[in-house]
Amino acid sequence: QVQLVESGGGLVQAGGSLRLSCAASGRLFSINDMAWHRQALGKQRELVAAITGGGHTNYADSVKGRFTISRDNTKKTVYLQMNSLKPEDTAVYYCNMPTVRNSYWGPGTQVTVSS
Repeated sequence: QVQLVESGGGLVQAGGSLRLSCAASGRLFSINDMAWHRQALGKQRELVAAITGGGHTNYADSVKGRFTISRDNTKKTVYLQMNSLKPEDTAVYYCNMPTVRNSYWGPGTQVTVSS
C-alpha cells in the first residue's frame, strides 16, 4: 500500500519561494516515477513537474526555469522547489505516483501567492 503526504505549502508574496515535500510509504519508491500536479480553483488539474526513477525531469512550460523537482530515494521523498512565484501559481499542489497497477495521490497542500 502506498501513501503520499505533502507538506510545505503556505502563503507567500509574489517573487518568493516555497519548497514542497512529499513523503511516500511503501516499497519500490526508488524505481517509480513521481510527479507534482496542481489544481487552481475552477480549473482542471495540470501536471507541473515529473521525475523518473533515474532522475530525468520534465516541466510544464509555465514553470520552466522557476521550479525544480528532485528526489531523495533514501528518504522516500520528492521535492518541488518553487522560486519566483507568481499569483497564477496559486493552487492546491498534489503529489502523484503513477504505477502500472494504480495511480496514487496525496491529499494536497495549498499554495497561495499574493500580489
